[in-house]
Amino acid sequence: MATHYLMQVDYFLRLIVAGICGALIGYERKNRMKEAGIRTHFIVALGASLMMIVSKYGFQDQSGWHNVSLDPSRIAAQVVSGVGFLGAGMIFMQRQTVKGLTTAAGIWATAGMGMAIGAGLYSVGLAVAFIIVAAQTILHVRFNWLSTPKTEQLILQIIDKPGAMEHIQKILEEKNIEILSFRAEKNKEYHSTIDLEIVMKIPKSYQTAQLFSLIQDIPFVKSIEL
Repeated sequence: MATHYLMQVDYFLRLIVAGICGALIGYERKNRMKEAGIRTHFIVALGASLMMIVSKYGFQDQSGWHNVSLDPSRIAAQVVSGVGFLGAGMIFMQRQTVKGLTTAAGIWATAGMGMAIGAGLYSVGLAVAFIIVAAQTILHVRFNWLSTPKTEQLILQIIDKPGAMEHIQKILEEKNIEILSFRAEKNKEYHSTIDLEIVMKIPKSYQTAQLFSLIQDIPFVKSIEL
């Protein structure tokens, strides 16, 4: 009886540790205003830990049954693939840019961390949680030299004047901003203006605020939207 009680306490401890580690990972994501935060990561880690415990220990009472074969890994295997639906829901396309990939990968890794702790691998699970939080923090802040050019979509409403679009293109090229594609059409309400949609590649050292300042100085630009 005492052994059974101690086992239940150990299972509960695994759930708590997994949930706390998941919450720490979620806290880092929440600070960056990402799609999944503390509660999501907490529940994913806790749930993965629970599924791992059930997979390993939930069918011990059937171990002596005749003609019954048990595979302790079957539920755990389904968690690995099943958690993908959460990640898929966080990935979306926003103006030619894919968003949410890092958060989706973090959810998947958090599930793996929860499974490790659920299996009793405390040191592995804790190490993974620490590595995820540290990597997310360090790669966002310390290693700016790893940053790459990014794409942005700029929506402008400009006055329909000869050479207006060529002027905008020239200004962008002077700042080493490469135009990947653009689309222009007459504004349906104000026929004297043009709606211009530009997809561009911005150098890694260039800030979005600088782009606003650059465009708003052009006299025939009426509105800017990023």
